Amino acid sequence: MSGAGPEAAAVQVLTRAVQLDNEKKFAEALACYEQGIRLLLQAAKEVQDDSKRTHFRKKTEEYLSRAEAMKEAADKQRTIGRNHKQIQIDAGAIGYSYEAIFGPLIDKTLSCVVVEDAYIRSTHQIYNFLQFCELLVHKAECLKSITLQTTRDPADHKTQHSRLEEIRQSLWKHNITLTVEYSDTIHDREIRFDSGWIIKIGRGLDYFKKAEGRFSLGWSDYHFRQCHQTTIDIFHQQSVK
Repeated sequence: MSGAGPEAAAVQVLTRAVQLDNEKKFAEALACYEQGIRLLLQAAKEVQDDSKRTHFRKKTEEYLSRAEAMKEAADKQRTIGRNHKQIQIDAGAIGYSYEAIFGPLIDKTLSCVVVEDAYIRSTHQIYNFLQFCELLVHKAECLKSITLQTTRDPADHKTQHSRLEEIRQSLWKHNITLTVEYSDTIHDREIRFDSGWIIKIGRGLDYFKKAEGRFSLGWSDYHFRQCHQTTIDIFHQQSVK
């Protein structure tokens, strides 16, 4: 970058930051964003054109927001670590809602989610999936797509498809695309975030017991639902395709 002005240098560094951001290399991206922002601020001081100064200020705000997202993601990686984390849930335990399990893994870097679960077909299983989607919409502000890979309900595929289609249409109103892929051979139960997190749950999303009643705690707030015994494994990798 020798001999280049701050504007040209900023473009070069920020281009690299965006590339690292897309590759989910959060710590490296953060360093480049911070350097690029400093160069943008310097360029804004030196430029005489007011419109260009305003443009630099606007771009600085945009990159500051993205840098903050990178810092949050990098901090989470350091806190949780890249090693295998296992959660053992005992039969009858409460406090293991989707918010509790998935919430700490959701941030502004999450844009695509893949749910691989063979049993999203009965009424309560589809409600579970809906609850999970609601959490994603609420917390993942940059979410663009959800892919569900599941099996067809041999007893009533028409109703299964209709209910999932209703969820798809509802998500579309939030600018999120739901793609449902049916397979007769799927067995794994795994959820993948393109921010790098992989969550394996022995029972998939269906690890809650039935609520005691429609007017009992746990009917709508899964924090109060008793759980079946299951194991949750959480991993991280640089990129999940």
